[in-house]
Amino acid sequence: MSLQLLLTIAGMIVVTYGIRLSFLVFGHKLSFPAWLSRALHYVPAAVLTALIVPMALAPQGAIDLSPGNAYLPGTLAAAAVAFFSRHTLAAIVSGFVVYGLWRWFM
Repeated sequence: MSLQLLLTIAGMIVVTYGIRLSFLVFGHKLSFPAWLSRALHYVPAAVLTALIVPMALAPQGAIDLSPGNAYLPGTLAAAAVAFFSRHTLAAIVSGFVVYGLWRWFM
């Protein structure tokens, strides 16, 4: 490993944990406006959607709506279970099961 790579990794560690530590140290003094607190409630779902939807629609880099794209039915199944049951583990398991069965049979 080169020194430049080690310094880059060390810098990333300092920045990442420095930001996280600042919320632990100064977090009790932070107060957000009510509208921001309500908006922050939706951030995890928005980030997850931004990561999963492109992967489900374009697993090889181009939009693929063919029956051979097992990611799409797996994602739709997981989203439906999550929406109706609000149970995270059930959504994850159902998504994997549908994905696996789709790959097996297609």
